[in-house]
Amino acid sequence: MILTVTLNTALDITYRVRSLRPHTSHRVTEVTERPGGKGLNVARVLAALGHEVTVTGFTGGATGRTVQDRLTAVPGLVDALVPVGGPTRRTIAVADEQSGDTTQLNEPGPTVTSAEWSAFQESYEDLVPSAAAVALCGSLPPGVPVGAYAGLIRTAKAAGVPVLLDTSGEALRRGIAARPDIVKPNADELSELTGSHEPLRATQDARRRGALAVVASLGKEGLLAATPEGRWRAAPPTAVHGNPTGAGDSVAAALLSGLVEELPWPARLTRAIALSAATVRSPVAGEFDRMAYEDLLDRVTVTQEASAA
Repeated sequence: MILTVTLNTALDITYRVRSLRPHTSHRVTEVTERPGGKGLNVARVLAALGHEVTVTGFTGGATGRTVQDRLTAVPGLVDALVPVGGPTRRTIAVADEQSGDTTQLNEPGPTVTSAEWSAFQESYEDLVPSAAAVALCGSLPPGVPVGAYAGLIRTAKAAGVPVLLDTSGEALRRGIAARPDIVKPNADELSELTGSHEPLRATQDARRRGALAVVASLGKEGLLAATPEGRWRAAPPTAVHGNPTGAGDSVAAALLSGLVEELPWPARLTRAIALSAATVRSPVAGEFDRMAYEDLLDRVTVTQEASAA
């Protein structure tokens, strides 16, 4: 079982419009809703890849009930979400059919009380020993301590369970010091963490701060991985256009599945690029196009980098 943690779960709503223009009214051609938040997106992809997944985090209100109702339809996924008094947030993706671009609107999430945070920690401590790996993903909702991920990493490591961390800002800075096995920042998050705009140097710095391996998402340039076994760049065969919502979460799912399957790093990165690109091509936030994924697996380029000085 793989455990994914989404402290700030969401209901992802995607609106499709012919052409998105400011200061005008739009007729929506299609509406879709999916359970969201980074960890739930990771869990759905892992389940689609055939892994058993347990999801935990917070859920509340009518939106939270909708999220949990939708999770019951996902084969291989177990719901261990912890209730809170405030309502689960919504995220709105507006997909422009003409340009292929997407505009994203994210609500902040409910305020978590100290009692609710304590209840979550107790549940998490019960779940971790049964996990093959843990994913800690996304933003912290109001009320959760900024060092929350660092504590959750230490709990997993004490149980001998590897951890992937995918967050940003101070939560990333504190979390990386707890020595997660993998961190997955994007280029901006990596630069903010290290102060360097040169990705190869920045990944080296991020590893010195505590991460065993760093896999940086560099947008159209693909992925840069710095690991104990070496450094690699991975890129899709062509530029990919579409809805990017959940593409980074598909990278995290690929890295986790590769970790528990004990794949070599080039194979993990090939899977990550193919899944990410197939997610962008999907019309629905946080899903992936399986035919595109299988086609891309044979066409991803992975090259080894020389060590940084």
